Amino acid sequence: MTRATVLLAFALLACATLHLLTPLAPLMALQRSAPVVAQLLLTEIRLPRTLLALGYGFVLGMAGAALQALFANPLASPDVTGSSSGAALGAVFAAYWLGATEPLILAGAGATGAFLALVVMVVLAGRRAETTTMLLAGVAIALAAGAGTSLLLALAPSPFAFYDSFEWLMGSLIDRSLAQAAVALLPAAACCAFLATRSRPLDLMALGEDIVASLGYDPRKLALQVIIASSVAVGTCVSVCGAIGFIGLLAPYAARRISGGHPGRALLPAGMIGGILLLVADGAVRFGPPGRTIPVGILTTVAGTPLFLWLVVTMRRRVTS
Repeated sequence: MTRATVLLAFALLACATLHLLTPLAPLMALQRSAPVVAQLLLTEIRLPRTLLALGYGFVLGMAGAALQALFANPLASPDVTGSSSGAALGAVFAAYWLGATEPLILAGAGATGAFLALVVMVVLAGRRAETTTMLLAGVAIALAAGAGTSLLLALAPSPFAFYDSFEWLMGSLIDRSLAQAAVALLPAAACCAFLATRSRPLDLMALGEDIVASLGYDPRKLALQVIIASSVAVGTCVSVCGAIGFIGLLAPYAARRISGGHPGRALLPAGMIGGILLLVADGAVRFGPPGRTIPVGILTTVAGTPLFLWLVVTMRRRVTS
């Protein structure tokens, strides 16, 4: 483990602690007047939100790094490839049209939607697609999935479907329980652990599929494993928290600077950077206007869009120079 990775781990722990305890004054006041209520506030309201911010951010960062390594494209991420939108579509279909209420069923529907979106993207663009082709395919899938989600909500039996799902659609960690956090994060943790074991072959993918095959790895099997693991990890989190954009794009970009450009070695740093980014973003929305709730997905999109455009311009300059 490198020094940078250790520092990232400490930074992640510090951000999680601050996220859990901030704001501190109401918690201390309750601790003096009603210790039982203070404990419930900490364990039943704040702890699930902190765990989801840390875990979902980690998933987005690691899944984004794995997809970028697999497709050899720095713009491959759960939101750009359309897998987050596909997960949302799957979860909405299960919830409002199949009547599913069990968190496990919703998580499975989200994972299925993410997987199908990635499969369609591979069919449309190819696994070694150029940046422009991947962007077009991803945008097409995201738009189609977003339109499908809106249509399902508009035609849902419940007339309040749009209002019920607004915060979730925008990406929110508020009012989630420990049970929901467990449903989202336990399968995601297993998938992230599996992706970590694929770091070496993903590193070798940069040298070409022939090199990977000569060293005993099956490139097609590796691609299927990465797509399935990323889909399940992202899909289960989206089913609970909604789609949150740009974390899975920016975290791997920063992690590659730490790993010296090795895409496989960037998996763990990307996960930790993703966790830090989402913890900071969700902490920031707590200081919004009183009485108004700002979904964290809106903040990450507002902050991430200029950085995404800067990344596209930078890549264009490299190509033309």
